[in-house]
Amino acid sequence: MHARLLASTVARILGQLRHDRPTVALVLVMPIVLLTLVKYMFEGNDPVFQRATLVMLGIFPFVLMFVVTSIAMLRERSSGTLERLLTTPVGKLDILFGYGLAFAVAATVQGAVATGLAYWLLGLETAGPVGLVVLIAVANAVLGVALGLLCSSFARTEFQAVQFMPAVAFPQLLLCGLFVPREEMAGWLQAISTVLPLSYSVEALLEVGANTDPTGLMWRDLGIVVACVAGALVLGGLTLRRRSA
Repeated sequence: MHARLLASTVARILGQLRHDRPTVALVLVMPIVLLTLVKYMFEGNDPVFQRATLVMLGIFPFVLMFVVTSIAMLRERSSGTLERLLTTPVGKLDILFGYGLAFAVAATVQGAVATGLAYWLLGLETAGPVGLVVLIAVANAVLGVALGLLCSSFARTEFQAVQFMPAVAFPQLLLCGLFVPREEMAGWLQAISTVLPLSYSVEALLEVGANTDPTGLMWRDLGIVVACVAGALVLGGLTLRRRSA
């Protein structure tokens, strides 16, 4: 990767994103709407609300950024933009990491807005600091970006890109500990959840919720999520030229 080419890619994508109002609304407004629904779903049951809202601060960005990124990357391919870029000095990793960094900026704004709403308007309370919740939420969103970029390499149409969501996102939603604590699952389900990155991001959020200071387990889980992001981006780079030809 080259710093100058990477920076130009990030600037181009951010410029496109800034003028795409429906996508901006989806990224920034939808988590607020969904968190508000969670608030009133569990009204009168504060312990469940606290846990569900904390976990949702990680899950909503992951799902939304997966959908947005996979479709955006596919549009780059179908419009011919990606093929033209691949004939220039811009490398495959410059493109993929450029997308990752650009959407990471959007994810940071999204995470800050959603977390601010959850704490100061909806009444979320955690033992740990707000900043760590934002950090993990952003990492989850970037994970969604990385997996969305990877899956877009294997899609030919926007419909196919969306079809990857049930295969990639739904198993992680079911097995991450949102509905049933992972330690209470059957052994084979625990084994599957162990290899799914969203399980670690949810565990990291719950660690922040329960502990005043950052724990070693939280940092380990966050490190695993970051490693999965890097791995997905590298794999996406390996498949990019073959699928774009």
